[in-house]
Formats: sequence, structure tokens, C-alpha cells
Amino acid sequence: MITVDHPRYKWVALSNTTLGNLLATINSSIVLISLPAIFKGIHVNPLDAGNVSYLLWMLMGYMLVTAVLVVTLGRLGDMYGRVKIYNAGFAIFTITSIILSLDPFDGGGGAIWLIGWRVLQAVGGAMLMANSAAIITDAFSAEQRGMALGVNIVSALAGSFIGLVLGGVLAEWDWRSIFWVNIPLGILGTVWAYRSLHDTGQRRPAKIDWWGNATFAIGLTAMLAAITYGIQPYGGHTMGWSNPWVLTGLIGGALVLVAFGIIETRVAEPMFPLKLFKNVGFTSGNAANLLASVARGGLQFMLIIWLQGIWLPLHGYTYERTPLWAGIYLVPMTIGFLAAGPLAGYLSDKFGPRLFASGGLLVMALSFVGLLLLPGDFNYAVFATLIFINGLGGGLFAAPNTSLIMSSVPANMRGAASGMRATFQNAGQVLSIGVFFSLMVAGLANSLPGTLSTGLVGQGVPAQTADAIAQLPPVGTLFAAFLGFNPIGELLGPQVLGALPAANAANLTGLQFFPRLIATPFHDGLVIVFWLAIAMAVVGALLSLLRSRKAVPAATEQVQVVAGEGEPATEGEFVAHEAEIKAELSDAQPLSPATGVAEPLDSAKQ
Repeated sequence: MITVDHPRYKWVALSNTTLGNLLATINSSIVLISLPAIFKGIHVNPLDAGNVSYLLWMLMGYMLVTAVLVVTLGRLGDMYGRVKIYNAGFAIFTITSIILSLDPFDGGGGAIWLIGWRVLQAVGGAMLMANSAAIITDAFSAEQRGMALGVNIVSALAGSFIGLVLGGVLAEWDWRSIFWVNIPLGILGTVWAYRSLHDTGQRRPAKIDWWGNATFAIGLTAMLAAITYGIQPYGGHTMGWSNPWVLTGLIGGALVLVAFGIIETRVAEPMFPLKLFKNVGFTSGNAANLLASVARGGLQFMLIIWLQGIWLPLHGYTYERTPLWAGIYLVPMTIGFLAAGPLAGYLSDKFGPRLFASGGLLVMALSFVGLLLLPGDFNYAVFATLIFINGLGGGLFAAPNTSLIMSSVPANMRGAASGMRATFQNAGQVLSIGVFFSLMVAGLANSLPGTLSTGLVGQGVPAQTADAIAQLPPVGTLFAAFLGFNPIGELLGPQVLGALPAANAANLTGLQFFPRLIATPFHDGLVIVFWLAIAMAVVGALLSLLRSRKAVPAATEQVQVVAGEGEPATEGEFVAHEAEIKAELSDAQPLSPATGVAEPLDSAKQ
């Protein structure tokens, strides 16, 4: 067994946490592209109104739980041991993967089984994500910390890209295999973690902030769940934003989060140390992380719809094979991310992280501009180049952004900071579903009904029937495209199809008609989506350049005058002030820009 003092221990810590992060984030996206195979495997009709909720919760349940719990689990890592929480997470994640693959039910029961156990799997995933960066920061010296964090964080974000490819390949074989793949790696990682990792970070005895935990979980869950149901039709409207339950969730959730903020300023040991936000680097880094996560998540959804629902069928791929080929055709984005990510972490150690973080988001923005200009039936070489550039930008941003955030906090707050960073990232993924699907549905609502009615009438469908189908909520058409599914045959029914000429009926239910029909309305929605993504990337780039403008306090003032007015500082005030000092030192002494300090306050172990 390798001890903490062994020269190779830090590499063991990096390897195991990278594996844990990779598994946790692969599973946030592997279901995304496998949904057609899952729905077919458990015999769920994606066009039934009630089944839209199953689809959304399969997508969002995992991300919602990780968004809600990572802060709490990072804080528990600070209190009871980061390795202890991390190891338990690996075990939970592996056990639930086994249970998920054994789903014994069909229909709604099968969907509920998957949703419920995915929620518990997400608890294990959140334990891994909340503590991995803190374990690495404890294990590595300042000179190598940027590189190590870069590898770890790039692996986490790369997991969301790899999951798309892996899900497409495995879904072609058996939908249960998307859970089987976790089992051998999960067992290996769990045994390895329990045998090899040791707690080396600072731990403080403290009480759990129950009121803070409860209000944060309730408020965030209510808001994100309301966004989920806001996408769905309600009362004759294309979306459910006027639904009283949706409004209650949004308004009530916001009020509970306000209460959470008040509670956190008054408890001795807050779960969410709000004073850390006094540090400009911590605040701007997390804001940029949130915006980048929303833009990246929205891009993934739009590209999958574009490929599975439109481009691949237009090019002769059957709907059953679109998940596999959508994953394959998205490989350039993964390659771009993997090429830039580790390199950006290494170079940020030498030249500073801010320009890399900001430049990465600007590169992403340029790729969005290029995608905006593509026609619905694009040239794949151009498409591949643009998504490669997008992945490249994401890779340039990821590690430097994490270095800026993690280096702006003192050693004994790294678990909480890691959890807070992951919360913004995971909440951005959930928000992207609500934001971008809503914008897409709004874009479709303007042009899809007329296009659909005209197209159906042109194939001999009676005008009354065509108009009735055209007035159906566009979210159904959007989800059909998302699942790589042609809904025309089911919407018309055998009676209408049987009355049409055979050639027309074959055309309506074939590969070409539905994709060509929705290509133009989809592109109208895509324009709105990509303009918002461009704006988010540019704002995130500007935020990444922000730094503190205060003068560095004299050494004698750092301890004695923290609370203000000459009063001695409390422990909590000193912790927050310590983080500010470290960030200010990063600007004044650029010897180790990736970690944000010239001589770190926890350097005794170095």
C-alpha cells in the first residue's frame, strides 16, 4: 500500500479521482443519446402525453440530484474526510448501476424503476464529483496543482462528451449495456479507492447546517422541477409557464432560496460559505462556469436533435440506427475537448489561467456563429470542423476556470468550494434543458403548424385532419425528433393512411418526409438558441478576466484587522479574508498562476 508520503501517492490520487469523475459524468449524458433504445426496450410510446414526463425525468433526475447535493457532500467531506465521502460514493454508484441494469418492468413501471434508481446513482456520483478536486488539491504541490486539476476536470467534462459516443454504440447492442459498462470499472475503482486513498486535508469538527441544507435542496429542486414541467403543454398553450404549479415552483423555490441565503449569513457553520463570494476570482469564475455549462448543455441537446431527427434520416440512416451514428458523428467535438483540455491545464501553470479561460469561451462563441450559418442539411466536413472548434474552446476553458475557483479559497474550505463549483456546473446542465427547449419550442410554434399542414395536404391528407395535427403542441414533434422517431404514421393512423395512394402513404412514413418537413422550422428555433449561446459565451469570457483591484494588505494587518473597525476577526471572517488575500497574492506574485498563489498558505506539506 502506498502511503501519503510516497512520491507516487499523488499520481494514485489523480488516477482514481479521474476515473471516478469520468464515470459520474459519463452517466449524466449516456442516457441522453440512448433514450430511443431505452424507450423501445421498456415499451414506452414517446408520443403519449404522460410519457413526456418520463423522458424529462430520465434526462434531468440525475443532473438535478447532483446539482442539489454536491455542496452538502463537499462540506461533509471537509468535516468528516473527503476520502471517506468519496469512497462511499464509488460504492453507491457501482451498486446502483447493477440494479439499474436489472430493470424487471415494462412501460411506466420500467420508466419509474430507472428514474428512481438513477436518482440514487446520482447521490453516489455527487459524492465523487464533490470531493475529487479537493482530494487532488490536497495531494499536489502548488507547482503541479494546475496540471493535476486540469487532467481531473477535463476528464469530468470529457465524460459528458464521451457519454454521447459510448451511449450511441452501446444502445445499438442492448439498452441495458449502458449500465453494464459501469459495473467492472465501478468495482475496480471502489476497491482501489478504499485500499489506496488517504485523507491528507485539514478537517474541522462542525455541526451540519440542517436548515441550510433543507432550504437549499427544497428551493433548487422546486425551481428546476418547475422548469421541467414548464416545457410541457398546459391548458391549450404550447408550454406550461402559465401552469399554477409551475409558477408556484418558480416563485416558491426562489423565495426559499432567498431564505437559504439569509440563513447562511447567520449560522456558525454554513453549508454554503457565502463570504467566499467576496472574492472576485471565486465569484466571476463560478458565474463563467454556470454560463459555459448552460451553453454547452444546450448545444448537446440541439446537436442530437439535429442529427437524429433531421440530418441522418435525410442521408439514408434508419431511425433505429440514428443513436449510434449520432454518437459517431459527434466524435470531433470530443477530440477537440480532449486535445485542448490537458494542454490548457499545463500551459496555465506557466502563463496564467485567465487568458486561457476567457479565450476558450470566445473560441466557443465563434463556433456557435459558424453553426448558426449552417443550413439544415449541412456539409458534414464543415459541421465536423465547427464542433471540433467548439470542443477545443471548451477544453481551453475547463481546467483554467477550475484552477481560478479552487485557488481562491483556503485549504480547509476546498471541499465546500469544489461542491459549489460542481453545483453551478450541474445546475447549468439542468437549466439548459429548460431554457433551450423552451426557446426551441417557441421558435417551432411560429412556423411549424403552417409547414406541417401544407406538407400533409400536399401528400393528399384531408385538410381538416392536417390542420388538427398541425395544431398539436410542438413539444411532441421536438421530442420525436430528439428520439429519432417519425411520428407521422401514428398521428395519421391506419385509416387515413389506408385511404391515400400507396406512394403517398409510403412517402409520409418513410425516412425523408418528416425530416424535410421540420428542417426549416427547427432551424428557425436553432437561430434563437445559438444567439443566446453566443451571448452566454461572450459574457463568460469577460467574467473570466475579472480580478481583484484591492491593494494587498500588509502582513501584520492580515490577522489583526479582518472584521473591520479594528475588531478581532471571528474564525469564519478570517477564513473568508484568507481567501481574498490568496486571490490578491495571485495578481501581485504570478509565480504559480494556475493555483493562484505564490507561497500558498497551506505550503507546510510542500
